[in-house]
Parts: sequence; structure tokens; C-alpha cells
Amino acid sequence: MQAKVRYRLLILTLLPILMTLISLVFITIYWNISYTSQQLFMKVKADLSVAENTLQQVQIRQEQQLVHLANSWAFQTAFSQLQQDKNNPHAQQTIAEVLTQTQRQFNLDFLRLISVEQVKTDPDLTALLRNKPDSPSSGVMVLPSERLKQINPQLAQYATINLKTTQRAIAPSKQQEHRGLVSRSVLPIIMNSGSSMQWYLDGGNIFNKDTVIVDYIRNLVYDKGTLPAHSIGTVTIFLDNVRVSTNVPMNASSSQYSEQNRALGTLVSEEVKQKVLVDGQTWVDRAFVFNDWYISAYAPLLDIYGKRVGMVYTGFSEGPFIHNYLLNIIELGSILMLVLFGSGLLVYRGAYSLLKPIERIHQVVKAVQSGRNVRIGELGLDRDNELAHLAEQFDSMLDLLQSRNLQIQAAAEQLELKVEQRTKSLQDKTEELQRNVELLNETRQQLVTNEKLTALGELTAGIAHEINNPTAVILGNMELLKYELGDQAEQVSEEIDLVIQQVGRISTIIRSLLQYSRPGEFNAPIEMHQMTPIVEEVLVLVRHSIQKQEVVLVKALNASCPVEVNRPQLQQVLINLVVNAAHAIEARNDTGKGKIWIRTQDWLQGDEPIGVKIEIEDEGIGINTEQLSRIFDPFYTTRKDGTGLGLSLSYGIIKRLGGTIEVKSTEGKGTVFIIGLYHRAKDEYTNNPYEGLQFN
Repeated sequence: MQAKVRYRLLILTLLPILMTLISLVFITIYWNISYTSQQLFMKVKADLSVAENTLQQVQIRQEQQLVHLANSWAFQTAFSQLQQDKNNPHAQQTIAEVLTQTQRQFNLDFLRLISVEQVKTDPDLTALLRNKPDSPSSGVMVLPSERLKQINPQLAQYATINLKTTQRAIAPSKQQEHRGLVSRSVLPIIMNSGSSMQWYLDGGNIFNKDTVIVDYIRNLVYDKGTLPAHSIGTVTIFLDNVRVSTNVPMNASSSQYSEQNRALGTLVSEEVKQKVLVDGQTWVDRAFVFNDWYISAYAPLLDIYGKRVGMVYTGFSEGPFIHNYLLNIIELGSILMLVLFGSGLLVYRGAYSLLKPIERIHQVVKAVQSGRNVRIGELGLDRDNELAHLAEQFDSMLDLLQSRNLQIQAAAEQLELKVEQRTKSLQDKTEELQRNVELLNETRQQLVTNEKLTALGELTAGIAHEINNPTAVILGNMELLKYELGDQAEQVSEEIDLVIQQVGRISTIIRSLLQYSRPGEFNAPIEMHQMTPIVEEVLVLVRHSIQKQEVVLVKALNASCPVEVNRPQLQQVLINLVVNAAHAIEARNDTGKGKIWIRTQDWLQGDEPIGVKIEIEDEGIGINTEQLSRIFDPFYTTRKDGTGLGLSLSYGIIKRLGGTIEVKSTEGKGTVFIIGLYHRAKDEYTNNPYEGLQFN
């Protein structure tokens, strides 16, 4: 309670300060964004103007260099000798040496002396001199590899640049750029006034891979102190959308001045290309440059025909500016938090005298909730104080509530005693009724079973006595008949065998009836056996019974725990279940094709084996719910030639060993019989013949 009031007081007091400071922060952020961005764009636009002027100065300087060469004594002397005799080897060598020395001195990529005929055959020089044929002219032009080789074979090597796939740019259609972007100047040579022009000085630089010009412009506009720490100032000259001269680093973390770290051959982003190269506009905005965002300015670069052949770029990385901007915001936010903390501390200390009585009331409320009998008492306030009136009324309410609670508790104790007595009486009667119902069910079930067994025993004894002797006589006479007939017995051998087979079936039925009705007489000794040999022997015996069907027996015998069983009786159970599975498969399809799985595994309780589980699964017709509850009843069968005693006998054998039988069946898909046998047979389970049956 005290905490909530304290927080409310702090919020109400600090809310005006907080709103004022937040407004101040947002105003400052807005002002920084608008003003700083505007200043950055103005700076980069000015840098672009410097770069464009510098390129123009390069062309003016080239013209001045050619004029200086034409007026030099060495050139005048060599040129005079050449004019006197064009075929003089000494004069040709002398003029070549002067041009080579001057080219090296002026850092030109090419410098040559050409005739008027050569100028007329070169369309670029013709276009360059069309406006001022008698004056020096300069311009930018794009020359293919063949034209570069004609000027100087090394220029074609300088021009070759490998193109690289670049983010935010369309993939290049070729692997290399062989064209050259050339700044070229031409100067007519007039030795005497009034004489016709026969020669021209042709010189210039190729921008491809030229690092001097871009580094000069960068050092000019991005000198130390003009950018924040770690900010990178860059300049680039483009041929179309390809960086042919640049100091944009491939990796900003390494040295940006090494030749291997320059982004030569990379492409400009598609949006910049569209606006600058296609639309012919100047770009001054943020732009993605190779692998990072830069404050950028692009301008189209025109050749001597007025055609857009490339771009000039200046820009600097945006990251350090954003870093500084965020740092300023963090600093401003830290100051805001300190102001709020100090204001909150002052408000808290000022409100302490108000919060102390509220804290006392809150402690008493919590104590009453926990069951303690306490009161607020005196708060040390004036009697007219609202909190003092509240404490007095609260104490009176607690006294009244305590009196009511004592009355309710006394009534509840009496009611609880009566309910407990009635509940105990009802529980005793319910338990007695449950025991009587269970006893009644057990007795009824036992009576039904005993009546069946008694009737079956009497019937079986009479049948066995009356039928065994005639069957023995029939078997004996059939053997005698076969002997008397001799070779003629072959004609009726099928009928004789059928009679003997049916007599054997009669004997089997009688034996089954005796075994079911008098189980005690057929009890056999039990011994400890491994399950795998028993199942293997069952599979050998059962193959003969199902040989007419195309049934595949799949075995997975993994049991290792020995169990106490009577081997012949257990084999009888397993054979009965396998034969029933084969009949179920045959009932599902006329071909009798199907699979029967026989699996054994240890029966585990926790991690300890307590016996063996045997599973026999088929792909037969399945058993419906109504039949599933009666399959272990004696004389119940769904087969025309069945006795209805096979599963009853199997159940009796397993129960005499103390085991369990579980049946799971899905009609139309198949049935699984699961037999559980304990390591030690449990004879005590024989009292209730139907205990352990499970159906699913």
C-alpha cells in the first residue's frame, strides 16, 4: 500500500518534469536530424562540385602542358629537323625522346605527335576539334580496346578491369571491362604564322585504375579534421556503372589506401544508375556504396559528344555520424534520468511524513490477513486528521469482525462434527455394499462355472465311456480291413483314411472335453524353460497345419528370462493361437495370404525382469466387440468345424500358471494375443478362473 502511494506521488510530481524533458529530447532529436542531414547533404554536394571542377582542371592542365611542350626549345629544335626531312631517322629519334621525357615529366599516360591525315581518320579527334580547329581542345571520351592499342599498346592493359557482382546492383553481363575512359587533349602545331597545320600534339590520361586523380580529390575535400573519427571519405570515377577509378575500400577495417583494397570493378546500385545515368539527374542523398551506407553525391559525366558515359562520385561513410548521433541521444537520456532521479528523491523525502501513517495502516492490514489480532492504535496525528479518523474506524471494524468470526467459528465446528459423523456412516455403508456386490458377482460367476464344469464332467464321462470303445473297434477294424484287402485297399484308401481321420478327431474332442472339465487330472509338472526353444519348436509343428495357406510367419524372439511352465501344455496353447490366426487370415481373404508375427520379450517391472511376454499378431478378419467378450467361454465358436474349447483350454492352462492373457482386436485389421508368464508360476491365481482376462 505504501509503495503504491509512494509511486503515485512520485509519478504525479515528476510527470510535468518528465513531459517537459521528453518534449525537449524529441525537439532536439528532430532538430538534429533535419539540420544535420541538411548540412551533410550540403557538404557532399559541395564536395561533388570540387570533384567536377578538379576534373575540368585536369583537362585545362593537359592543354597547358601541351602548349608548354610546343613552345619548349627542345621540341622546337627537334620538330624543325623533322620538318626538314621527315624520313631522317635521327630527327625521328630525337622527337620521340623529347615526347617520352615530357610524358614522364607531366605524368601523362600517352603523348604523341600525329599528322593531319591521322587526325582526319580518327572520328574522336575530328569531333574534339570541330569547334576550335586552330586551338587546343580537351574532352572525355570512351575508347574501345582496339583504339587504345593504336594509341599505346599499354593503354589496353590499363583499361582491363575484372567486374564483380555487387549488392543492390544487377549482375554484370560480362566478366571484364576492356574500354577505357580517357581525358584527352589535342594541340595544333603552327611553327610560322600563315603556314598550314600539318601536325598535332595528342596527349592525355586514362582514368581506368588511375588512383592519383581520385586520391588527389579525396585529400582535397576530405582533409584531416573534416570528418568524424573512423569516417571514410571516398571519390570515384565511373565508366557507365562500373567503378574504374576509386578509393572506396573493399574492407573498411583494413587500410583503405592499398591497391588491393580498392573496389575496382564493382557496380553502382540500380537506383542510382537509373536516376543519374538514365535520367541524367544529380543524386544527393544516402546511397548504398558497395558494402555500406554513405552520404553520397553523384553527377553524370559527359563525353565530347554530350553523351552520358559515366559518373563522378564523392561521399563519406554514414556510420560514424549515426554513432555520434546515438551517443548524443544516450548522453541526453542519461542527463534526463539523473534529473528524474534527483527530483524523485526530493519528492520521496518530502512525502515521508505522509507515508509513515499509511505504512502503519498497511502493516496492520497485512497482519490481520495473516491471522494476527492487532490494531492500528495511535498514529501520532491530530484527531481532526483524515488518517486518524480512518485508523479509528478501521479498529472498530476489526473488533466487530472478530466478534462475528467467533460466532461463525463455533457454528462451523458444530456443523463440521455433524457432517463428519454422517459422512463416516455413509462411507461404512458404501464399503459394505461394495463388498457384498463383489462377493455376489464372484459367487455367481463361480456357480455358473461350476455348473458348466459339473454338467460337462458328467456328460464327458458318459461320452468317453460310450464313444472310446466304439472308436477303438472302428480303428481296429479299419486296420484289419486294409490288411485283408491288401493291394485292393488302394482303391478305397482315401475313404479309409477319412474314416481314420474323423475317428481321431472324435478322440481329440473327447480328450479336450475331459481336459477342460477335469483340469486337476491333467495337471502336469512345471519346469524352468527358456522361451525361444519352445517357440522355435512350435513354429516347426505349426507349419504342417497351415501348409495349404500362403502364411508368412515373422518371428522376433528377444526374451532371455526363463519361466516355469509345462512345455507340452504351453506348446498346445501357442499352436492353438497360431492356427486360429491362420483361420482368421483365411476368413479375411480366399487366398489365405497374410502375415503372423510371433514376438517374445522380457516382462519388466522397473528395470528388473519378472517374466516373459509373448505376442501373436495376425492380419485376419478381427473380432467385434460382442464376440470379444465371449471368446474364452467354453463351446463358443464362430467356425463351423470348431469345438469352442481351444481358447477355453488355453486360458485354463495359462491361469493355472498364474499368467495373464490380453486380447486386442480391430475388426477388419487383425488381432493380437498377449500372454504374460511369470518367472515363478503363481498357483494362487487359480481361485478365480476369469481373473486376469483383458479385452481391448
